Amino acid sequence: MGTASPPPRRPALARAADEFVLTTVLLFLAVTVVRWLRDPHSPLYIADLRVALVVIGAVSGAILTGLILSPPGRRSGGHTNPAVTVGLWLMDAFPGRHVLPYVLAQLAGSAAGTGLARLAWGQAVALPSVSHAAIRPARTWQPVPVLLAEVGGMLALTLVIAFFVARPRFIRGLAPVIGLSVGVVIATLGPLSGGSVNPARQLGPAAFSGQTTDLAIYLVGPIIGAVLGAGAHRLLVRARSARSPTPGG
Repeated sequence: MGTASPPPRRPALARAADEFVLTTVLLFLAVTVVRWLRDPHSPLYIADLRVALVVIGAVSGAILTGLILSPPGRRSGGHTNPAVTVGLWLMDAFPGRHVLPYVLAQLAGSAAGTGLARLAWGQAVALPSVSHAAIRPARTWQPVPVLLAEVGGMLALTLVIAFFVARPRFIRGLAPVIGLSVGVVIATLGPLSGGSVNPARQLGPAAFSGQTTDLAIYLVGPIIGAVLGAGAHRLLVRARSARSPTPGG
């Protein structure tokens, strides 16, 4: 997301490898943050889930911003999210032939990062309050509202990205805005729907924890949101073009 479409001279597989590294680091740190803030034996334990999610959102946003601005992030574009990759492709800001390698690298990085966190922290990440940082909805939330929240959250995030895609002169401000946006999603939707908006964020933790409640929603919902967001972006661009005066008109 740092540069939307990465530099063309770098080989596609090398850029996908950067995405693997970035997503591995993202998931390792995500599990680590949840391990320290939600393990009752941790000195940093926060008992109130809503407060914990505000802190997790702030830290996650800062981590994501740092990853986008890192050398691998600048080389690959710093997507770390299959839905972002699909959305950028549909907005003609990313080559279609690179979508599959990126998505596979991101999903593999999700598993690798979660596995590394398990090796680093041991049984602590398997505690019920940590659960490998797997995302789950509130008990009162049924599948349909969870799906709508995931779709809506990613749709909004895609429109934020679209704003910068349409205005390349502001692209330097994209990383902190994305970090802030993701942090807000986690803090607001986290206690309700889970606030994932990233299939890679849920796949690894769900696989390691065996917590597959609404997994299909967390994998598919953000993609639907990205498709709808990219579609809305295209409609807005088309409407703006239609309103623009023609040369000599």
